[in-house]
Amino acid sequence: MSEQDLKYSELTREIIGAAMEVHKHMGNGFQKVIYQRCLAIELKTRGVQFQREQNMPLFYKDFHVGRRRADFLVADTVLIEMKAKSILTDDHRAQILNYLTAYKKEVGILLNFGCKSLQFERFVNTKSQYKGHD
Repeated sequence: MSEQDLKYSELTREIIGAAMEVHKHMGNGFQKVIYQRCLAIELKTRGVQFQREQNMPLFYKDFHVGRRRADFLVADTVLIEMKAKSILTDDHRAQILNYLTAYKKEVGILLNFGCKSLQFERFVNTKSQYKGHD
């Protein structure tokens, strides 16, 4: 495991723990927006700095090509993409990897609240050489 794979590991553990707490209390079956609201409450309770539905710049190479809202940006470093689906697909995984590249972020977490147990996957943007770009 490389140093990049471990980057922000303490923060990502805190995020996943918060998501587990939300899922424990809410279960599955709600729309994504409900889980977003609950996760915002849980992160705030834990003292984790975050922005929800943050309008972020998108880049193609070094060119700004537009803006899109990210579900969460935690501590200005970890991107969270949330789902409330019965199953995660490779399209969902590709989506977060593409977002990491387009938003110029290094680490992301894909959370899925739509199953009986919380599903989560941590992603590292191996293309990332984007220090300080926003």
